[in-house]
Amino acid sequence: MMNMVMGSLYKQFTQKAINNFDDFHVAVLDIFNNFNSALPGRHFDFPTPDQIKVCFARWKEAKDEEEKKKLFIEFMSKSVKPSKLDDVTMITGIVSPPAAMAAKRAGENVPQLKLIKLIPDVIFVPTVTILAIVSAKLSRRMYLK
Repeated sequence: MMNMVMGSLYKQFTQKAINNFDDFHVAVLDIFNNFNSALPGRHFDFPTPDQIKVCFARWKEAKDEEEKKKLFIEFMSKSVKPSKLDDVTMITGIVSPPAAMAAKRAGENVPQLKLIKLIPDVIFVPTVTILAIVSAKLSRRMYLK
């Protein structure tokens, strides 16, 4: 089964004109993009440009089509990894809706924030949740650099 899938991926991969690294890189990213758009739920992380460069160098040195196919299948088997949801994102997603509701209820009693009553809960809670998740991800990326 896996061999058949990899074979069809390689066929899709070789239908593109690959003359240089940029063409190779676009073709690999296109395959991963197809994975992520076609499969519901789980998504797969893209390989790093350095990994793709190494694979391209080996792929370019391959003498025949069968060896190129073998290198491609090996690269895809190693590179296709499901993306992982980190704990910070999960906790933020769980904690922020009740916190948003509590903040809204508390803000309704503050005279300066009386306008908050005009925003429906259906809009307020998801908006605050999305903003909290985005800020958690951005701050985590900036902190880890």
